[in-house]
Amino acid sequence: MVIDLVQGNTVASIPFLHSSRGYGLLWHNPAMGRVELGGDTTRWVADSGRQIDYWITAGDTPADIMASYADATGHPPLLPEWATGFWQSKLRYRTQEELLAVAREYARRELPLSVIICDFFHWPRMGDWRFEDSEWPDPEAMTKELESLGVKLAVSVWPHVELTSENYEALRADGLLVRDAGGGLLTVRWPARGHGGNHQPMALYDATHPDARRFLWQQLSEHYRSRGVTAFWLDACEPDLAPAPDARPVYAAGPGAQVGNIYALLHAQAVADGLRSVGDDRPLSLIRSAWAGSQRHGAALWSGDIHATFESLAAQIRAGLNVAMSGIPWWNTDIGGFGGGDPDDPAYREVMIRWFQYGTFCPIMRLHGDRAPNYPTFSADMTGGPNEVWSFGQEAYEILTEHLRLRERLRPYLAELSEAAHRTGAPPMRPLLFAFPEDERAWDVDDQFLLGPDVLVAPVAEAGARGRTVYLPTGTRWLDPATATLHEGGTSVEAQAPLERIPVFVREGAAVAAAFGTWT
Repeated sequence: MVIDLVQGNTVASIPFLHSSRGYGLLWHNPAMGRVELGGDTTRWVADSGRQIDYWITAGDTPADIMASYADATGHPPLLPEWATGFWQSKLRYRTQEELLAVAREYARRELPLSVIICDFFHWPRMGDWRFEDSEWPDPEAMTKELESLGVKLAVSVWPHVELTSENYEALRADGLLVRDAGGGLLTVRWPARGHGGNHQPMALYDATHPDARRFLWQQLSEHYRSRGVTAFWLDACEPDLAPAPDARPVYAAGPGAQVGNIYALLHAQAVADGLRSVGDDRPLSLIRSAWAGSQRHGAALWSGDIHATFESLAAQIRAGLNVAMSGIPWWNTDIGGFGGGDPDDPAYREVMIRWFQYGTFCPIMRLHGDRAPNYPTFSADMTGGPNEVWSFGQEAYEILTEHLRLRERLRPYLAELSEAAHRTGAPPMRPLLFAFPEDERAWDVDDQFLLGPDVLVAPVAEAGARGRTVYLPTGTRWLDPATATLHEGGTSVEAQAPLERIPVFVREGAAVAAAFGTWT
């Protein structure tokens, strides 16, 4: 296959290859280009560049290789305790009262909730990086109430800067905006308030410029951190400049063709450096793109604006394993998919249930999406339909809430995996080959995964499926907690998968089995 090395919405390009022959190879070059993987040759191509840099490591096991890779590109910070719980989001909560009403309802129903997200267009203009006062009149009171409920607020941050933004002139005057190779500043057209749905030109702050990163953090600190917000969602951070992302941008670090793939890494660094400067040694940012080393800045990578279908779910399972083996430990997806999905449609409810079950075992568990009925136009006024766990009917509600409670019981185990990732670079979600490299069959399994060393998860990504084949790696026995049955490793089993649960197996003797004690 040929893989383009170009960042985009739903595409995070991290040029690291892991070989079954016992080595890892990093094409340490943030240039736009491609890699051509053939039967007898591999060719790396950069469209433009000043330096070609290969980094190679060898190891007896995949874990050894990943440890060396973490030593070279950076170890992730410890995951904040609040991040291991359930994250609630939708496109979008439009007002302070609307968002608080959702958090209060979770509390009323006694459902676990760790994070709730304030999505885009909560600001006056792109690049203002603050709340719109008319819709969010008292952020301090909001964050205090959420804190009393045990809920952390995360806010959306975009790199776009409207030409009428209160920060535009300062950024322009100091050369902190991305330039255009054709002259002047690079601009893209995007929705803005007060323009009747018409898109307006937006500049982009230059994340490759250290002063621009400091400027952004100063704004986030003044307008969000001072009001109790310390969690940030760094959206649209590729930046998404299709169809020609390499030809136009000129960054402080160089032409887009040479350095463009590193933008998201440096954008995450802006927030991580800022948080560390005020004493937070566990920075974490939800982010849509990443590059080699993003993990050292606390990047929690999600897969972008994906479809709300079973086909998309199947793709996410494989994508998450690729991300894990690329050094990014905190993987997540929009549970239920982003684009579409009717909460009243029985077929979609099945998608949501199966996706939620998968998400229960992801390093980050976050519900998000633009549900039907969708807003008719893409504008600053847009919002989607209901997207809370009670939005999909009673049958789904009972299944989803049971998985919320299971996730709570798994959080101590996730904390252990966070510490291991911090120390050794071992990803919490990992392919079977990571722990069982001597098992040749484990190298061919791409629709199952391990959560840490002890939990094997086999998601269901097919409509109507009520069972599936699961391969159990050799070298240990595996407990099915739903039936209390032990199975020998090195075998395939036909596992039951009623709508209420997906197949999950626990390594014999593992303490985490207690988390599944009432799971039937």
